Amino acid sequence: MGSPNTKPFKVIQWATGGVGRAAVEAVLNHPELELAGCWVHSAEKNGRDVGEILGREALGVTASSNMDDVLAVEADCVVYSPLIPNDDEVKAILRSGKNVVTPVGWVYPDRTDPRVKALEQACRDGGVTLHGSGIHPGGITERFPLMISALSTAITHVRAEEFSDIRTYNAPDVVHHIMGFGKTPQEAAQGPMASLLEGGFKSSVWMVADYLGFRDPTFASTQEVAVATAPIDAGYLKIEPGMVAARRFRWQAVVDGQPVITAAVNWLMGEDNLEPDWSFGERGERFEIQVTGDPDVELIVKGLQPDSIAEGLKKNPGVVATANHCVHAIPFVCAAEPGIKTYLDLPMIAGRPDPRLGRSAR
Repeated sequence: MGSPNTKPFKVIQWATGGVGRAAVEAVLNHPELELAGCWVHSAEKNGRDVGEILGREALGVTASSNMDDVLAVEADCVVYSPLIPNDDEVKAILRSGKNVVTPVGWVYPDRTDPRVKALEQACRDGGVTLHGSGIHPGGITERFPLMISALSTAITHVRAEEFSDIRTYNAPDVVHHIMGFGKTPQEAAQGPMASLLEGGFKSSVWMVADYLGFRDPTFASTQEVAVATAPIDAGYLKIEPGMVAARRFRWQAVVDGQPVITAAVNWLMGEDNLEPDWSFGERGERFEIQVTGDPDVELIVKGLQPDSIAEGLKKNPGVVATANHCVHAIPFVCAAEPGIKTYLDLPMIAGRPDPRLGRSAR
């Protein structure tokens, strides 16, 4: 990456849910970054020191729920991580002259979409850049498959698939009301989760298909559920028999009737008392990337799911990894030309050493 900057990039954290809290920690660990401000949704967090919100020592940065006040803070970049993105918020941030890195969209946006064009214009108005990141989508689904695809030729299929125990995801309202666990199969199918996921995963599938050069792909998606056969107590949520206890989503690019790119999610409330009798398989929780070609190449990613439910409820490594992938992109995004930039437009993004072992930018 070259020599570190002598002047750190100033960063605003937008929302302090699981990803936002982890992003603040990543900013504090990064020698080229400095926390400058923080927007929070709840009145309970308004006016509090960000360190207090995170349960650590005071950081000297006060959180605010007033958008105008936060936009007035001098900063180079915003890590934008609310649960659901708001285009108007993002456009306001961009027009204030602040770059945006986010795990909630725009990994590979459709440049013909009027909403995307409006964001591109906001980037030009502010002279800044918007970059979508994360892990799934945002890395596991497209960046890493493209990387390992270079080891193969005559490729016929690329698959990226998640297998996760959702009992470790400590967000009861999200798991029940948005993800649909504990609801009837009909309620889950009609809920918001499929459309929320499809925006990101369709982009991922399209990025891989485009970059590898598959001919005129079409898009297909499916979703399935498994229901509880006995009461399942996840601690923060109790699932009654007949209610949704596992979900599978699959998004594919198809050529000549055959899938050539697949992104998939398998979310289970454990492996017991499910109908159909789904499981994680002998490899357990993981992310699995497979390139079918000459030769076939497979990559199993472990460590992004916690070792136990208790550990996951305390600190979920997948959430932390999502935040880290965003934060490590900040210096490159700040240096990029104005506009929406994907991984394909930026240099290689890597992690940084423990502060005790690395060079200091300060």
